[in-house]
Amino acid sequence: MKEFNGKILFLDRSDINTDEIIPAKYLTEATKAALKPYCLEDLILEGFDSKRDLAGKSVIVTRANFGCGSSREHAPWVLECNGFNLVIAENFARIFRQNMYNCGMIAAELPAEKIDEMFRLFAGTDAELVTDLEKKTFTVTGGGKTRTYDFTIGSFDLELVKAGGWVAYADKKY
Repeated sequence: MKEFNGKILFLDRSDINTDEIIPAKYLTEATKAALKPYCLEDLILEGFDSKRDLAGKSVIVTRANFGCGSSREHAPWVLECNGFNLVIAENFARIFRQNMYNCGMIAAELPAEKIDEMFRLFAGTDAELVTDLEKKTFTVTGGGKTRTYDFTIGSFDLELVKAGGWVAYADKKY
């Protein structure tokens, strides 16, 4: 099972699409690892620099409709190669969300007011998040504050996460 804890990268924008997560020109790379340097390379967000801002982060908190655009599995792969196994957003494009779980990663949806609170309290701090899969909670600490957020995850998605993804799940079950 992957890790779902760590420092948070706050991306304060909705509709971050798969071309911004991994530009299409790199989809010819032969390995997942070869995608690593191009993660979020084309993301347009004031003050954001992918070469600078990804280092040391392993959780993404963002706004609505993350992963919209084309239905490529490369988007979760490039996040995974860069140590991001958890993305928290208001909602996700359906195929991106399932690709995350198929890769043993978590695409967690929280209500807009909880996402707003996370940005208000923790963006701009050296915030860290700890996931408790059994209790289905995220605890965020930063800037002298701590908050715990409940999340939901379907039983099958949880099985995929615990197995490490669809292929590992299928190997155990079939």
